[in-house]
Amino acid sequence: MSENPVVGARELAAELAGPQAPVLLDASLILHRPEFDGDYRTDSGRHLWQSGHLPGAIHVEVDADFAVSAPTHNQHPPAQVLAERAARFGIGPDTPTVVYDSTGGFWAARVWYLLRWIGVPVRVLDGGLAAWSAAGLPTDAGSTQPLPVPPWRVRAIRDAWIDLDELREIDSSAANLVCALSPAAFTGAEPTRYHRRGHIPGSRNVAARSLLDQRGLLLPPTEITALYRDAGADLDREVLLYCGGGISATVNALALVAAGIERLRVYDGSLEEWSADPSLPLTVG
Repeated sequence: MSENPVVGARELAAELAGPQAPVLLDASLILHRPEFDGDYRTDSGRHLWQSGHLPGAIHVEVDADFAVSAPTHNQHPPAQVLAERAARFGIGPDTPTVVYDSTGGFWAARVWYLLRWIGVPVRVLDGGLAAWSAAGLPTDAGSTQPLPVPPWRVRAIRDAWIDLDELREIDSSAANLVCALSPAAFTGAEPTRYHRRGHIPGSRNVAARSLLDQRGLLLPPTEITALYRDAGADLDREVLLYCGGGISATVNALALVAAGIERLRVYDGSLEEWSADPSLPLTVG
């Protein structure tokens, strides 16, 4: 089983008091619920970070600092570009890093997935800022500036992504494809941020939020794997994850890795890209 990709609040507090404290990234960002089809709106979470964050935490604008905007929102940059951007935040190839947010944990999972892709030893604070505060641990306000490190070359790249061209070539009904959106979004019962409602034919639904308890902590591994198996996913094969725009799917990836499941990839374009092509089918209901 791989190293636990999450760290508890008190364990992290002990590490921060030690000689090799990890770099802390606050990935808070606000993604608004769509009020009508095509309604995609975000707001920076910088003000949330400034009002209260873990001591020494640096804010990262995930949709700008660690993303490119084409062909869809929040696309991952090339690996070397991501490494160069990480260096600006004090992260080298071997720098222990912990990511959290105060907006539900999804953006922290996204940064975790990106940095893990290029080999950085990164974890997520389980439960985010809320869990830290619930443990009675101190927070700071105001701004913290990063201490950049020299640019570095990527040494190890995981097989982390599946793109549209590859997905077109496989039978989606047999592809072990899992959608991380809510059941209502999966069935098309509520507005979508993207072009059309529904899900990729043949895909299963394991909502990202269903993998967290009421406190925002990851469920135990046995409960995570049970949710996947109940949905009809085959955990003995590679799991392909998607959502609306490649964010929720990384929560599912985090949960799977925490449960010891490593064979997975994320379709980064997700429904934003898929639904933009009228020739590609979507299932509603």
